[in-house]
Amino acid sequence: MSVAGLRRAARETVSGLPREFWWLWTSTLVNRLGAFVATFMALYLTIDRGYSASYAGLVAALHGLGGVISSLGAGVMTDRLGRRPTLLVAQASTAVSVALLGFMRDPVAIAAVAFLVGMASNASRPAVQAMMADIVRPEDRIRAFSLNYWAINLGFAISSMAAGFIAEVSYLAGFLIEAGMTLVCAVLVFVKLPESRPRQEKTADTLGEEPVVSLWTVLRDGRYMSVVGLSFLVAVIFQQGYLGLPVAMGEAGFTPADFGLAIAVNGVLIVVLQIPVTRFIEHRDPRLLLVGSSLLAGYGFGLTAFAGTVGVFALTVCVWTLAEIVNAPTQTGLVVRLSPVHGRGRYQGMYTMSWSVAALVAPLMSGFVIDRWGAEWLWGICAVVGTVAAAGYGWLMRGLPDDDEGPVAQDSSVAPAPRVDAGAV
Repeated sequence: MSVAGLRRAARETVSGLPREFWWLWTSTLVNRLGAFVATFMALYLTIDRGYSASYAGLVAALHGLGGVISSLGAGVMTDRLGRRPTLLVAQASTAVSVALLGFMRDPVAIAAVAFLVGMASNASRPAVQAMMADIVRPEDRIRAFSLNYWAINLGFAISSMAAGFIAEVSYLAGFLIEAGMTLVCAVLVFVKLPESRPRQEKTADTLGEEPVVSLWTVLRDGRYMSVVGLSFLVAVIFQQGYLGLPVAMGEAGFTPADFGLAIAVNGVLIVVLQIPVTRFIEHRDPRLLLVGSSLLAGYGFGLTAFAGTVGVFALTVCVWTLAEIVNAPTQTGLVVRLSPVHGRGRYQGMYTMSWSVAALVAPLMSGFVIDRWGAEWLWGICAVVGTVAAAGYGWLMRGLPDDDEGPVAQDSSVAPAPRVDAGAV
């Protein structure tokens, strides 16, 4: 594609989205620019504090458990109280708990505060996803999700490179910088983002009563819960990039800076490829995309068993990053299409919980497997899980209607996004 073509594609990608989306996008970018702790936490515990890989896995699992607990609660808060209050409480709490974690020295205290960080940081996700679905028109959502994911990874690419060097100087500085930037996000939400929760209107179909969506409604939605289950399997694989990979590289004698450079490839590739790849896949068969991305994820991590240099580690990151680029907009679009308007918070909370449960299970699995059998077994298990997820998507998607307009564009089960009430706070 020519330079002029690239410019035209970029203009088409960013045009037509509401102002509120760009403030949310900016908040996401600032948050990810300061996301140092998740990158170096495993190295902090195993190298700086001298704890075992199993203990590092336990702390990460408690962080994930906090996210599991808060996912559903935050989803209910998002629907009942609104997106904006949920975001404010979640981000302010995250800033305080992350700063506190940097000062903890006792292993029990570290584990307990990590649990609180997991609860606070995960509580914002259902609100962000629901707000984005509220303020962006259905036909524009695939672009919005891709741009938001692009912001996440642009910030991650920068913060992951910086995290390795910050860790070599002062781990505490990383904790405090992340806390400060998260607080900036909370202020940005308070000042610039209005409430976007849809107004529930009485209709003849409900005989004068508002439609009711409960957590039980979500649990009874078999198709949606199948998507949640497959999302969990894929998430277990991707989580290894943030625990299994740094621990394996540390045990092999690589430095935090080496890991930072290797994992930064993930963010850089997503920044470069997310938008053009999304434009390519938006009219493709979502079943093939989900099956293919699951296989790429599993076998991308499987190839890590053969890595012995930073360059080869980075090459394996390239493989599973391509899977992530394809999976993210396709999976997110499927989730939104299956979520009713007035239950977006609860549905998004359940979807978020699949990643939180993965954040709980994956570190326990990786720590146990690495300590007991070695990292090579962990990468083999990833390949098996990826194969199972691919088979699951292939089976589940057989029952879904063909979607020639891409994973989000038709959005037939989701009503048009309501107007944002700029005066509602």
